[in-house]
Amino acid sequence: MRPVFAFLLLALLCFASTKSEETDFEEDDGDFAEFDDGNFYAEPAAKNADSFSGGAERIESQDRPKETRKPVQNVESEEEDGIVEDDDEFEHFQDEEEFEGYDGGDSKDPPIDQKVEPKLNIPNIPLHFRTHWDSYWMEMLMVAGLLAYFANFFAGKAKNARLAQLWFSTHRALLDENFALVGDDGKAENENPGLIKESESLYTLWCSGRTCCEGMLVELKMIKRQDLVSLVAGLMRPQLDQAHIKIELTRGVMDAFVFAVGTKKTITKVFKEYTDLSKFCSLVGKPEDRYNVPTGFGVLSEVPEATSAILESRVITALNKYQSYIDYLHISDQFSGPIQQEEGGTLKQPETKAVLLAGFNLPKHAEMETIKPLLLLIFYLMERLKTYRMSKEGKAKSDKNRQRVEEEFLKSTHAARAEAAAQRREDKRKQEKERILADEDPEKQRRWEAKEQKRQAKRNAPKMKRLAVKSL
Repeated sequence: MRPVFAFLLLALLCFASTKSEETDFEEDDGDFAEFDDGNFYAEPAAKNADSFSGGAERIESQDRPKETRKPVQNVESEEEDGIVEDDDEFEHFQDEEEFEGYDGGDSKDPPIDQKVEPKLNIPNIPLHFRTHWDSYWMEMLMVAGLLAYFANFFAGKAKNARLAQLWFSTHRALLDENFALVGDDGKAENENPGLIKESESLYTLWCSGRTCCEGMLVELKMIKRQDLVSLVAGLMRPQLDQAHIKIELTRGVMDAFVFAVGTKKTITKVFKEYTDLSKFCSLVGKPEDRYNVPTGFGVLSEVPEATSAILESRVITALNKYQSYIDYLHISDQFSGPIQQEEGGTLKQPETKAVLLAGFNLPKHAEMETIKPLLLLIFYLMERLKTYRMSKEGKAKSDKNRQRVEEEFLKSTHAARAEAAAQRREDKRKQEKERILADEDPEKQRRWEAKEQKRQAKRNAPKMKRLAVKSL
């Protein structure tokens, strides 16, 4: 009896379990019916509140604040005909308190006319203006700097003009005595004789009409007082107003030698800059003992004999008396200017001429008369060069030095001259070839080609030496 009872109980449990699984499966089909409907975003089917065995019953959904969602019919289950209310995941979009101030699209704005230009309301905002002068300190500094620069420009310009005119008026009588024309302006008629203003700090004077010279050029190089920056730089590196005199001597008036005397600083500078001094002269050691020049002066000499003749007692006296005003004295028959950078196309020596150069420092405004004897020293040296003649030994040494310089120049330009000669020969052959080809004579062309081939074969042939062998 007990086994039969246990068997019935087990069968009842299996039947109940099967019934429960069918019920769950039907509920699952109702849940996923919305995917089989074809509309992915449709509302899910409503669940039956009591049971699926009853008939289809319509259930009204609850009232919504704005709109009522429409129920979706379940296609899978034909027996389910009822619709139940489901939670809406977009319910917060229907909340009026969620979007305050938004009319929800109920009100319609009037259409905007595209042809009418919109009116822009520009508020009247006052400009920001600083009423305190302390805010403009940068601008005031710039204006003050400009005023100082222009004031210094006009003041320095006027002072340079006064100094130049003072020098000219002080030496005018002496210049008129030694030259027929003073202050040539380069025109047919000398309308404005006197100084020529090249710049605010440079004045020139040209004099001519004297024996043993072509003319004399005076350059008054003043401090750039019109330039405030140059004045500030001059505080760290002081400068002086200077008068530079250049006299072109007539060729053949003086003997051939090169000489210079001046302050050691200037002598060292011109020795490196000028071609004639660097090639012909050497720096004399201890010139104070040898030539009695002032302390602090240096001497560049080519021929000691000529140096001793120039530095005679009168010149030494002037050097000692006006030591602070004399910068340099330079006498040369081979003057060609500053050293030029060597160029491959330079095949000739630069043109040289005999000159007498001098540089003097200008004194202050009230002491211009003190340097008047320095111009007399220049005229004395001109006369001294006219009358002085070197000995045979001095002339031989001078000629030897000039021959040495010429040979050095020829050696330095040998390659360039050979290249230029080869280029000239090549140009000549090209012209000859063009002339032969222009002539319509085949016989001449044939002879010229044979001649050219013979020349090329001779040029390419190996060079051989012919040795004479004596028979025994």
